[in-house]
Amino acid sequence: MFIQSEATPNPATLKFLPGQPVLPEGALDLRDTEAAERSPLASALFSIKGVSGVFLGPDFISVTKSDGEWQTLKPMVLGAILEHYTSGQPILREGAQAPAADAEFFDPKDAEIVETIKELLESRVRPAVAGDGGDITFRGFRDGIVYLEMKGSCSGCPSSTATLKNGVQNLMRHFLPEVVAVEQI
Repeated sequence: MFIQSEATPNPATLKFLPGQPVLPEGALDLRDTEAAERSPLASALFSIKGVSGVFLGPDFISVTKSDGEWQTLKPMVLGAILEHYTSGQPILREGAQAPAADAEFFDPKDAEIVETIKELLESRVRPAVAGDGGDITFRGFRDGIVYLEMKGSCSGCPSSTATLKNGVQNLMRHFLPEVVAVEQI
């Protein structure tokens, strides 16, 4: 098994591509050892000193470090991922599921605008964000403001504000004049 790794715009996060599916649908953002109990792979990664976050995407794993150097941590992370896949264990423990989408908020009269926002996110934004080891999800729309949640390597990334304001906000405003701003939740 060959596991590729890629840098992300967030210097504290690396993206690992095992060449096999990770989560068949959805994504899972795990920020502590308690949350990681849902996944044997995430638990193994959190057992590495310095790992502070694990994001499981459809075909990648993003690992965030709190301290230490990637030069030291990367071989341990690669080893944990390789060991997990060769063990045959599932990504999620029995009975564990990827989280359901959090409640969305918007006025029912804006349903058509919200559908367009979601379509733009799905077709133009999420693939690019996933390429950087993260995810972005719609949370709400109110008074012309689109509320989004950044996950994985995008959560806490120094360039995530630029991504939202210069990329996503401009895209939304181009296609939807009703959008005045994009904010991160």
